[in-house]
Order: sequence, then C-alpha cells, then structure tokens
Amino acid sequence: MKTLSHPFRYLASLLVLVSLFTASCGSKEGKVEGVNMLYGTTSKVWKTDKELDATGDKVKQTDAQEDERITFFANGQYNMTSPAGAVNGKYDFDQAGKKITMTPDGAAQSNTFDVVTLTDDKLTLKSGAGAELRLEKE
Repeated sequence: MKTLSHPFRYLASLLVLVSLFTASCGSKEGKVEGVNMLYGTTSKVWKTDKELDATGDKVKQTDAQEDERITFFANGQYNMTSPAGAVNGKYDFDQAGKKITMTPDGAAQSNTFDVVTLTDDKLTLKSGAGAELRLEKE
C-alpha cells in the first residue's frame, strides 16, 4: 500500500499545478483594475470589440460604429470620434463603485455605466438597461 501513495501524491500535485496554471491564464473579464488602466500614462484610445444587447445577444456593428474611438485622458476629459463627428466631455470614474459617469460638454445630462472589466487592454461598460459595450485598446 505504501508504494501506491507516492503516485497518488504526484498526481494530486500535478492536478493542483494544472489548476493553478489554468486560473492564472484565465480571462480577465470581470476584473476592474485602477483608474490609470483607463487612460495609461496620459491618454489611451479604445475601439469597439463587441456590443451585446440587454439579452446578451451580439449586436452587428456598422462600418461607422467600427470606426468609432473613445480616448480617455488622465485629466478627466474624454473625446469620442466617429465618421459623423466628435464629442468631447468629462468623465468621473468611481473605482469602488465600479461606475463611470460621462458628461458631454454643454450637455445637461450625463450617462453612467457600470464598469464590468477594466484592464490594460480591455474595457467593458454596461448600461442601466443591461446592454454591454466591450472595448479593446487600440
């Protein structure tokens, strides 16, 4: 019996290592890191990776939507560009609450989104209605 315990111990150790490796290489979806991930050192440009409706179904992007970009700056400003034009404004990121509020210049209303994921290269915003916009670093 004593000779069997060694192979089982080896197998158990191997399984633990594999599970740790798998966990460390897993998706960063759902991870919200520091606000500097939003803008890098001074600014960062984000482009649409995928859009989901409130039911979780993928929304087909038009060519114009695929050309949209949003740049977040370290000073709390943002700029959204598209073939139709540009919008500038201010943002406030509440890391503890995992929310970002964006207010276009000259607008009386702001838009608040849940920040589902924020890493160096992924940003996922969720509207109050449940639609999700997944962005990636350009």
